[in-house]
Amino acid sequence: MQSADFEIQPALDVLTSTADVVRGTARLLLRHDCLTVTEVSLGNGRRADLMGLCPKGFVTIVEVKTSRADLLGDAKWIEYLDYCDRFFWAVPISLSGLLDRPEMLPDRAGLIIADRYDAAIVREAVSFPLAPSRRRAETLRFARRAARRLLGDLDDGVIVAT
Repeated sequence: MQSADFEIQPALDVLTSTADVVRGTARLLLRHDCLTVTEVSLGNGRRADLMGLCPKGFVTIVEVKTSRADLLGDAKWIEYLDYCDRFFWAVPISLSGLLDRPEMLPDRAGLIIADRYDAAIVREAVSFPLAPSRRRAETLRFARRAARRLLGDLDDGVIVAT
């Protein structure tokens, strides 16, 4: 994927919800043939907002933030880096300026600006290839999550007593 060479103008940014940013970002990744699953549990117990599996097997994690407080107060995202080849932030346009701060690792993390209908990569993520064993584990985790969802299991395999 390449960074956008144009300026994106998402609609009414103040009304952009997390679900809107996830939807727009998933549509962007799909255009690049990167298939996504939301709310993916990682091996360290964390949960990625959006995980994409690209045609060559690369794993992309996207952390979605829609409020300043949530973005600046989140310290767990750094733990996602060991579970993906590329990491992106996806935010509404109003938060994009906050992601140039050194603590947000702009030299490592990509930036996606999104709304409900679309998204654009405004800063490409640097690729840090996963070890083969981790790639296999994450690909399997992705595939199993997707299969469960196809079967209508939204509880991630948890047996619910009736």
